[in-house]
Amino acid sequence: MAKNYIENMLGENERIILVTRQHGFVLFSSIVAEIVVTLIVIASFITMTLTNPVAAFGFLLALIPLAIMVMDILTWNSHQYIVTNRRVIQISGVINKNVVDSSLEKVNDVKMTQTFFGRLFDYGDIEILTASEIGVNLFKRIGDPVKFKTAMLNSKEKLGYEGTGTHAKRAESIPAMIAELDELRKQGIVTDEEFKAKKKELLAKM
Repeated sequence: MAKNYIENMLGENERIILVTRQHGFVLFSSIVAEIVVTLIVIASFITMTLTNPVAAFGFLLALIPLAIMVMDILTWNSHQYIVTNRRVIQISGVINKNVVDSSLEKVNDVKMTQTFFGRLFDYGDIEILTASEIGVNLFKRIGDPVKFKTAMLNSKEKLGYEGTGTHAKRAESIPAMIAELDELRKQGIVTDEEFKAKKKELLAKM
């Protein structure tokens, strides 16, 4: 899919944070199955042709799984999931495009699910719960779901800062919060490990 197609959908001051699609393992598994079917069909008609030359036309049937394989590749390539600084966009369709987007402001929760093979090959499902009429958006077997979820949540948080103007205020208060935590550490109320972890978390928000 041309990058210009995505960029043309962006609003003013909207920028792309992350673009991904279903993991390549999903496409690979489909292609392997279709190649196996093609080879079986070819082998069957080679055997039949030895006794019946007319059966040679049966080789045309091998084009069916090959055509399906080409369509799978085109479908996989055209199906994309995009995170911008304002919304999450799902684009599908080889010829006719289908675009579904959800504003980050309406995202209530993000759920990630990974099977054993998903963890092994780094793919998983992302379920987005929103306040819209659709309610739930399910992105199945996308590559690097952890990165996708993190990009979404970070963009949502930054969007909140931009909308309310609290980013600068929070950044100014973070040093004071760290100082308070340090006092608690000195008093033995929090451990060194807890202090370091919380300090790192606060600094990441500046």
